Amino acid sequence: MIILAGYQFLQETIMLSLPVRTVALRGVLYILLLAGLMQATLQIDVMHPGGPNLTETSLTEISQAAMLFLSAVLMLVIRQRLQVMRTTSLLLWAFFAASFVRENDSWLDIYAFDGAWQCLVALIVVPTLAISIIRHKAFASEFRLFSNSLGFGLFAGGFLTTYLFSRLYGRSEMWQALMGDGYLRVVKDAAEEMTELAGYSLLLFASVELCLLAVRLRRMGAARQPQATLHELVGSHEKAAVSTRNRRPAEKREHA
Repeated sequence: MIILAGYQFLQETIMLSLPVRTVALRGVLYILLLAGLMQATLQIDVMHPGGPNLTETSLTEISQAAMLFLSAVLMLVIRQRLQVMRTTSLLLWAFFAASFVRENDSWLDIYAFDGAWQCLVALIVVPTLAISIIRHKAFASEFRLFSNSLGFGLFAGGFLTTYLFSRLYGRSEMWQALMGDGYLRVVKDAAEEMTELAGYSLLLFASVELCLLAVRLRRMGAARQPQATLHELVGSHEKAAVSTRNRRPAEKREHA
């Protein structure tokens, strides 16, 4: 059973793998998009008349929110329209939606009430986690496909950049130690926000890659639940193996 499952996993990984040229072209495209975005924020936000502008209405902040929103929409497309990897896309949708709410917490504090973003995040995350726990087997099977894709590498890089490195890189203590008496908070804020922007860009690229992976799965004729396809294919190998074992004794008796 383990060998058959491993064989099927290897077979599907090979079928879903991308040509080197395709990966290289997409990589170049992502690099150009990221470089263009960083140059735009430099010209509009950093070189803003009157001093750097990194407020909630800056291009940097708007871009971050837009990337999270687009990523959440792509997850809904995968789940509702393409109807593959439904549990994985649901979890990722909740992640992007909660991050989008958190990114706009200041607006919610102004136009709703203080602490509104915590309530919205709880309404998003709690039901999603409950569904995912119930469907944990489906998630495990889907994650096997996702974890071997280009999208997963981009997602891991974006997640670590945004939610780990940018927080450590943007610590006031470090910048105060580096700049001494010449410490400027705007420098610290710019470093942190630009790092977050790069991380959000990687997360958006990961969402695009996951959507393209879902399209390939759809074209391959994957069932609405990918794990069902895996189980059916593994089951077919098992039936073939049992049939072969049962046929061999009969052939031996005929020869005898």
